[in-house]
Amino acid sequence: MMSSRLHRQSMRRSQRSRHSMLVTGDDAFSFALRVAYLHYLLTPRPRRHGASSSISYNTAAAASSPQMLTPGSRISTSSFQDLIADFSRVSHGSSSKDPKSCRFPKGFLPILKERTQAVLMGQDKMVEYKDAAVKRTFGSFYGALVEPRYYENTAKSRRPEDLLLIFYTHATKELQKVHGGGAQGDWKQMVDRHVALFVRLMGRVIKEEGWAGNNPELVARLEMMEKKLLRHEDMGDGHGVAVTAAQEPLSGRVEDMPMVRTVSRVFNVPLETCQRDIDAKKAVWTEKAAFNDMKQYMNNLNLSSGNTLRRDDFDIEEAWETWAKKERTEVSENILLMGRAHAELLVGTAKRHGHTPSMGSGDFSGQGNRISVYDPNMEIGKNGEEEEEQYVFIPPDPRAFFRQIVSRCLVTDLGDPEMELEIIDIPGAEPVALLAKSSMELLNACGLRWRLPKYSRMVVFLDAFRTKYQEGELRLLTLESAFAYFEYMISEFPPHMWTIADQNQFRQLLSSVHDFVLRELYDILQHAYSPEAESIGLPLWVLDTYIYKNEMFTRVDIDEYCDTLKDGLRQKAEEVWGDMFEDHITANRKEGETIDPIHILNLMKEVDGMVDKVQKRFNKKILGHVSPTRIFVEVVYPKLALKVKSVLEETFAELAAQEQEMALDDGFDIYRQFTDLRALYTGLKNMPEEWPVHIEDLFIQFPKRWLQEVDAKVMGWVEGAVKQDKQMFSAMEGPDLTERQERHTSSVVDIFRSFNQSIGFLKELNWQDEYQYAKLMTVMTKILEKGVTRYCEELEYWFRHELNKKTPEQEAALTQTKQQKWMAMAKEAWSNEKKVEPFQFAPESCLKLNNIEFAQTMFDKLESSINADALAEVIAKHEPVQRGPKRSVYVFTVKIMEAEDLKAMDISGYSDPYVVLGDEFHHRLAKTRIVYSNLNPRWEESFDITTGGPILLVATLWDWDTMGDHDCLGRASLKLDPQAFMDFLPKEIWLDLDTQGRLLLRISMEGERDDIQFHFGKAFRTLKRTERDMTRQITDKLSAYIHHCLSRAALKNVLSKGTSTISAMSNLFSRTGLGNRPPSVAAVITDADIASALLPLTEYFNENFAILNQTLTHSAMTLVMTKLWKEVLVTLESLMVPTLSEKPSNQKPLSPKEAEIITRWLQLLLDFFHAKDEYTGEATGVPMEQLKNTKYHELQTLQFFYFEKTEDLVRSSERIANSIAARQQQKRQAALTSGSMSGGGGAASGLGGGLGGGLSSAAGSSSGFLTVSNGVVRQKSVLNKRNLSTIRKVKEEKRKLEQAEPNDDMILRILRMRPEATGYLRDRARQKEKIESIAAMDAIVAKSLGGGQKRVMTGLVQRAR
Repeated sequence: MMSSRLHRQSMRRSQRSRHSMLVTGDDAFSFALRVAYLHYLLTPRPRRHGASSSISYNTAAAASSPQMLTPGSRISTSSFQDLIADFSRVSHGSSSKDPKSCRFPKGFLPILKERTQAVLMGQDKMVEYKDAAVKRTFGSFYGALVEPRYYENTAKSRRPEDLLLIFYTHATKELQKVHGGGAQGDWKQMVDRHVALFVRLMGRVIKEEGWAGNNPELVARLEMMEKKLLRHEDMGDGHGVAVTAAQEPLSGRVEDMPMVRTVSRVFNVPLETCQRDIDAKKAVWTEKAAFNDMKQYMNNLNLSSGNTLRRDDFDIEEAWETWAKKERTEVSENILLMGRAHAELLVGTAKRHGHTPSMGSGDFSGQGNRISVYDPNMEIGKNGEEEEEQYVFIPPDPRAFFRQIVSRCLVTDLGDPEMELEIIDIPGAEPVALLAKSSMELLNACGLRWRLPKYSRMVVFLDAFRTKYQEGELRLLTLESAFAYFEYMISEFPPHMWTIADQNQFRQLLSSVHDFVLRELYDILQHAYSPEAESIGLPLWVLDTYIYKNEMFTRVDIDEYCDTLKDGLRQKAEEVWGDMFEDHITANRKEGETIDPIHILNLMKEVDGMVDKVQKRFNKKILGHVSPTRIFVEVVYPKLALKVKSVLEETFAELAAQEQEMALDDGFDIYRQFTDLRALYTGLKNMPEEWPVHIEDLFIQFPKRWLQEVDAKVMGWVEGAVKQDKQMFSAMEGPDLTERQERHTSSVVDIFRSFNQSIGFLKELNWQDEYQYAKLMTVMTKILEKGVTRYCEELEYWFRHELNKKTPEQEAALTQTKQQKWMAMAKEAWSNEKKVEPFQFAPESCLKLNNIEFAQTMFDKLESSINADALAEVIAKHEPVQRGPKRSVYVFTVKIMEAEDLKAMDISGYSDPYVVLGDEFHHRLAKTRIVYSNLNPRWEESFDITTGGPILLVATLWDWDTMGDHDCLGRASLKLDPQAFMDFLPKEIWLDLDTQGRLLLRISMEGERDDIQFHFGKAFRTLKRTERDMTRQITDKLSAYIHHCLSRAALKNVLSKGTSTISAMSNLFSRTGLGNRPPSVAAVITDADIASALLPLTEYFNENFAILNQTLTHSAMTLVMTKLWKEVLVTLESLMVPTLSEKPSNQKPLSPKEAEIITRWLQLLLDFFHAKDEYTGEATGVPMEQLKNTKYHELQTLQFFYFEKTEDLVRSSERIANSIAARQQQKRQAALTSGSMSGGGGAASGLGGGLGGGLSSAAGSSSGFLTVSNGVVRQKSVLNKRNLSTIRKVKEEKRKLEQAEPNDDMILRILRMRPEATGYLRDRARQKEKIESIAAMDAIVAKSLGGGQKRVMTGLVQRAR
């Protein structure tokens, strides 16, 4: 019956407890004052000290009073083990849920070590630690503390009882050692005092380091233990023990009550009022009342009645059981600790249970028959119901009262700027300062006394901060610190273990904070585009760290909030843009004046700078959705682009009206800034609109004008660089030049530095219109081609000038009279003894050749960096294909090959011919080098002639004379008509001179094109041609001696050695009377004789190579040697056969012995130029693949046909020609088949082949006789020489083509020395004309065949047949 009534009453009170009551300030003040006063009563009081601060022993009194201490008259030291056991039970009972409050902090042990050492050294300021016995005890403990293993284990466990036990052990050992002769109680009582001093030191360390707020329970345990250990220290023991240090009596004055003063400050109540209230209530506010509160609370907790939490307050059973178990343990221990400190409190309880309390009894320690803290014999009121129980120190609604006190502390502490807040360390985070230390101690005391769970206290604590933040009394930074402190303190209590009330309140707290932080975030972002915008880091940090990551927060949809935020930012962006335009453009625009470009540039820079600032401030999307940078760009950039375009167009028009132009620097600066803005805008995805302005169209005038300036400067760059080279040469000695590591001069480096800077300037513009960029690069390439051409002309001029510089002897000869010159020449010719000296090549001349090589490499890199092929494709894609283009400018490449049967103009029977090309107006177009002492000279020099229409080309051959005017050897003319070369194929033309002999020209035409590949090709062709001409000029200086050593006269000299041997033998036979020489005896020519004939030439080569090798690069040196090798091959070839022609030759064939000598010379010179080391086997000369070229193989095969009969040679020639024709017919037939299937122009390839397939022709020949290029392949096209790669590719294809099919060139050249083959040569000449016309028609048909033109072209070909 009684239990049912208790249950119903418990349910009613539980329902009431779930609703917070309205707490007034007076009510909160009253209960806070009670807790503060009780704290004063329970706090250990300071001691009164006499002459000595330690316990002194009166041995005389001890001797006269030998009786033993009774248990009731002194402290029992054996109870220390009970205290440690109680301390351990409390720690273990709470460590599973709240280890921080039961273990000392992590940084505690090092500081305790330092403070212990200070006591040992006598440096502690407190007088009670000055006693020698205390120092010895602390010294013994310090020795054990610093032992590494013990120190490490204690630091890991952080158990205070471990320190207490080890100190107690060492205190016992030290005091027993000193006072072991006295009564046992004497030194054991001193042990309690020394342990109490150690406990006091531990408490001081925790409080002074600011750890008390986070460890309130540990501090309370230590204070209670200290008080217990010192409770009998002021008693006499009856054995002569006089205790000189006794507790100060309670003064009862509020001035001595620190926590009461805190209550006075927090509630703004005068101390007099506090004193009056305490005096009025001190009979009620006693320690016994607090003890009874705890007992009553324990009874209510066990009965689930009264003002305690119950099962219904928790969401799950586990949470209730965990809290109830922990709460019973802690309350029981508090009751026991209070009972130990105040034994009189247990009198009533002991009597009810039939016990007599004894402080020395082990029963009270929790072992054996423990006194129960639960009293079931409660008085029952009327009608059997429990009377309404009221606590003295615990308020009716602890949560509401605690909330009121927290709010008061907040207002007081944070409202006082001079208030020093307590620094609280949080592991892994910055320390926080929320309230004053005294306020935190008050809150901790109230929370513990009112039995509020730790998580409840922290939820209420945080909610108070939340309220002040929403009321505007706190900043978000303070709220963030409160959150950090909250999470640190409740980290051991998961939310599902909280009460339902705490969970609900915390959810509401998170939701409310979330809304208010979003509002603050919105307000901050309204100034996102201001110069000094506030950071949003803290609001986002609070949201991300404490709201969104918290499992108690209920997620809400923030899309609507983000849309509102975006709208606000867009509006602010428009306002900012309007202010910027007003400041920079409107304010600086004056009527009748053109706006300064600097204002336009500054406007764009400010906009760009604003974006940079906003991007740095908000480098990530806010809440994952909002980007202030993107919104600013989205709103402002299109408006900026249109406004700037409008202002620029107006400015350009105004300047044009004044016949002025905007400065290039200003234009490029605005362009670069404009493109930067565009790049940022277009780099963002999913923008609402496209970039509205085509910037390149607006600024195209500036790069065009800049290119005009570069075009005007490029010649100056070249001339200045060459001039700098000449100054260097004049300032440096010869050896200095040859010792240079870079085997080129500064001119080529300077020129290409300028070229690269110009190219780099265009690249850095980052021109987005690919077609315009390709056209600009085409103009740039044309300018560079002009610069390269000019540089080659300068180098070649000075190269020729230096190479032909006269020696002092030659200079002296110029001053001789005509008669003296004739006499000198006659004397030289008569003596025929002139020592051949090596030519002294100047280092500066060789460096110029190196410059050309280096220029090719640099220009190739430049072409690759531009990617000319890709640019050409861009232009082709944007420009329509023109059929049958009508070009106004054409480039004819005229290669002067050779001449034959020239007239002898010198007394030596030879001439020194050179060729001059001119037009009908007697303007010199080109001039070749001089070939000395030759009637069949070969020049192989090419010249470009640019024309807009037909011109008459006049070729004049002259004989160079040392004295007097040069003699004319003859003239010939040719009309260069572009219409005749529309097939763009090379043609070889023999021109008969008007006197004697003829001249062979190879002519090809290239349409002048404004094409980037064409300009690169022209530049590379100019470089290669200059390199070739320079190399030829070097070899020309040596060719005269080559011709001298490799001549028919040299052959006769070799044969004469064998003849002299035979003559000597014949004389021997005559003297011996044997008659004539036997028929079996023949002329004997040894290998040594043949090799010795080459010795002067090889020595001459070595001497010149040594000079050249000092300055030339390896590749340039190889090029010179290769050219000399070709000269050797041509010279040997000319000894055996005449040049290729349809006319008979007067040249006589060699004898078999002479041909054998030529073969041996060829092999010896091959080995010489290859220069293989006899020891290492490494070739240091010309590579073998270059030595064994087509000409070499032709000389090798010449031996097979040289001495055959004419009939056999003719048959071999026809067989080879027919074989070539058959293969060509097969190729053309295949092309015809593929062309008919595709319906394209491939049929044209087979058209001419069908017409000429039955002809015995030398169409496949690569030589100059009866030669025509087949098909439409144009190996000499400028486009095939646009970079080093294409040049190498064309060379390789040419080499393969020459080696792919045999030809009868050598047979035809042999037949020229056979008079009976004149008719055959004439027939072949007619065949050549037919083949040329057919090949030309093939090319024309291939280019223009289509539709109705096919029948017309077919008819033309048939008529040509």
